[in-house]
Amino acid sequence: MKPKSKILIIAGSDSSGGAGIQADIKTVTALGSYAMTAITAVTSQNTTGVTSIEAISPREISKQIEFTSKDIKPDAVKIGMLYSTKVIKAVLNSLNKIKAQKIILDPVMVAKGGTKLISDASIKILESKLIKRVSLITPNIPEAEILTKISISSVDDMIRAAKILLNFGAKNVLIKGGHIKSNIMIDVFLSKNQIITFKNKKINTKNTHGTGCTLSSAIATYYSCGKTLKKSCEMAIKYVNHSIGAGLKYGKGHGPINHLSTISINKKFR
Repeated sequence: MKPKSKILIIAGSDSSGGAGIQADIKTVTALGSYAMTAITAVTSQNTTGVTSIEAISPREISKQIEFTSKDIKPDAVKIGMLYSTKVIKAVLNSLNKIKAQKIILDPVMVAKGGTKLISDASIKILESKLIKRVSLITPNIPEAEILTKISISSVDDMIRAAKILLNFGAKNVLIKGGHIKSNIMIDVFLSKNQIITFKNKKINTKNTHGTGCTLSSAIATYYSCGKTLKKSCEMAIKYVNHSIGAGLKYGKGHGPINHLSTISINKKFR
């Protein structure tokens, strides 16, 4: 099978394989596209939490982005963990150099186990500069609360938060509703002229490690292939739900989802 498109992923590494660069590569590959990477940080973690974070220098991150893109031009870019102000500035500069257009930003701030993955100063630069540069930002509710400084406990609150992010300069916003206690999972998509809600039955499981990384990478993949942002979000949400429902039970904490849930291998390898 020939890949449908090329995705550049700018994010941190997860040694346990459930989130970060590892989840991104699995997602892009499972959905039929070609994954390239610029690693921003190396974390030592498992399903129970993060034990250490080793940052990659901003200069090296820029080299990864620019040297890779000079040879293989990405059709879309997915951004995850950025960690520091210097990294955000370096990434912004490199995105302008490679003239990236379709960019999906997952504002990774806190790991499932509660470890903070970004500094307060970085959040301010993300709000003032990076949000304006991307096509879509995909915060979950805790991330949206940090960015907008409002409490979110309902769909109306999600819409209000998304409007604040639009006022910050975001072109499009998808707020993920998994943290609201309900039997129905509601995600909210907002652009300047439309509000769309995606409703799905919530799957009762603790094994949701890496769902945010997976969703944003899936959106980037569908978007890179010519789907609209709305359709890309819709299809990506279905892929994530299908992967959660596949029911992997790895690890003692927040386990990973099954990124291979869409793949069927017909050939026998000997």
